[in-house]
Amino acid sequence: MKAYQEPNNFFKYNIKTLLKFKKTFTGDDAFKIITSLFALIIFLIFVLIIYEIFKESQLSIQTFGIKFLTGTKWDPVSQVFGALPLILGTLITSIIALIISVPISLGVGLALSEYMPKSLGFLFSFLVELLAAVPSVIYGLWGIFVLIPFLRDSVYQFLQTTLGFIPIFSGPIYGGGTLTGGIILAIMVIPIISAIFRDLFLIVPISQKEAIIALGATKWETVKILISYTRSGVIGAIILGFGRAFGETMAITMVIGNKFQFLPSSLFDAWYTMAAIIANELLEATYDLYISALINVGLVLLLVSLLINILARLIVWRTLKLVKGIARE
Repeated sequence: MKAYQEPNNFFKYNIKTLLKFKKTFTGDDAFKIITSLFALIIFLIFVLIIYEIFKESQLSIQTFGIKFLTGTKWDPVSQVFGALPLILGTLITSIIALIISVPISLGVGLALSEYMPKSLGFLFSFLVELLAAVPSVIYGLWGIFVLIPFLRDSVYQFLQTTLGFIPIFSGPIYGGGTLTGGIILAIMVIPIISAIFRDLFLIVPISQKEAIIALGATKWETVKILISYTRSGVIGAIILGFGRAFGETMAITMVIGNKFQFLPSSLFDAWYTMAAIIANELLEATYDLYISALINVGLVLLLVSLLINILARLIVWRTLKLVKGIARE
């Protein structure tokens, strides 16, 4: 009889364990684990990208060391590679983009949050967000066929006539060049910065705005206080726009002229950026050191863009948290 009872007890024990497990492990727990795995895949992809770029750039890092960042010569024939002009080109065009885009974005953000009627503001907000989703190659094509002819024939001629005594506005005008690259980047980052400015101004508590107006402040004074109230977020939005401009590839490649030189003779002269040289020369690279140098440029671009974006996100999140905390109080 015992020989028949032992399997039955074992079977009953397993059934009870399964029922107990079913009660404690619900479908919600399974869904939580599956979604966590999906989120982990994003992190895994990010780590693998950094690892692969770092591994493939090792030959360049071991050959040139820190001189890769300070070198001013890019000569594939002599196998000498230095990325300083590329870093400067990327920085200067991004700074030009910010100089142009920040005042315009500030105006757009204030108009959408403070001045426009809600129905009209909703329509323009949709258009702003739509512009942010336009592929960069479309901006590049528009830059070649519309922006460059317009700037060359109308704007640059005027600038050179009135400000030609300043070296940066002298020299031959080609249409494409450093200033054109900065302008196309500005057009691309305006929707991003504007959308963040709008959200920042909208989350300022109504009680704060009413208190400012009740004290007799004009609309302009109210706007100044709003900007001061959200200044950390405004700075974060600007840095985020800078990061977007810093990493842009296709549009800037199509309009900047792609000329490797330490400094351009003027803002109308052609120049190069880190993203542009990777896009132009990677398929032409015929030996390992050349390919590794281009990937090393990509590593520098990735790390700088990463730092800029992390800094900007931290500032924006901190500001939104502070403002929402005050609003709840």
